Amino acid sequence: MSQTDRQDLSVALDEAPLATDTPLPPTWWSLVCEDVTCVAQRDPAARSRFEVWTLYPGVHAVALHRLAHALWIGGWRYLPRWMSYLARWWTHIDIHPGARIGRRFFIDHGTGVVIGETAEVGDDCTLYHGVTLGGTTWQAGKRHPTLGNGVVVGAGAKVLGPIVVGHGVRVAANSVVIDPVPEGATVVGIPGRVVVREASRPRRTADGFMPVDLNHHLIPDPVGRAMTCMLARIQELEDRLDPPPDHRDNGAQP
Repeated sequence: MSQTDRQDLSVALDEAPLATDTPLPPTWWSLVCEDVTCVAQRDPAARSRFEVWTLYPGVHAVALHRLAHALWIGGWRYLPRWMSYLARWWTHIDIHPGARIGRRFFIDHGTGVVIGETAEVGDDCTLYHGVTLGGTTWQAGKRHPTLGNGVVVGAGAKVLGPIVVGHGVRVAANSVVIDPVPEGATVVGIPGRVVVREASRPRRTADGFMPVDLNHHLIPDPVGRAMTCMLARIQELEDRLDPPPDHRDNGAQP
């Protein structure tokens, strides 16, 4: 290579834009601190952060899971399963170390929550006690649900199979969801049925956080609504077939 070529190459390297550094993934400590902060924001019963750190089993279970999951993706198997077992014994929350959990995850009360191996949970999600993110097959591979960002799952609800639950979905208590759910929807019943669609709901705030709608008690009752319509229709038909006595008297011939 001639001196001129070396100079041209040097100039080209100097003028070339520098590659931007990829952001480092969040640390375990920062993730756990975010979990504690979101609990303090979403639970009015939380009097202080110290109380959240020491008395909330959901925080303890998720913190241990984040450690176990790091070992799991690093190729370890027995140790993360043992950590999951320890967390279940301590908190009554069963999270498989292979499950992928997003940021600012809140498990309220926690007792009876089960999250399977291939489940995926997005950011800013909230699960109440008795929730199951379970599978529907014994075959290996993806067999558990995927929750989008900002999903709220009510107490006792079951989300089963390799389905996708979109961003901002609300699942009513004790529902059984076995079909995919579109973004912004509200699901009620067994099996779960979409009763409200709110596709226009904002997905993220200016700070980058997913808005969480915790008013899962304000959910329509499709069965009650259907029964009301049915009773009104029956009453209308009965009135047509059997008019009131005054109508029969007025139409009678002498």
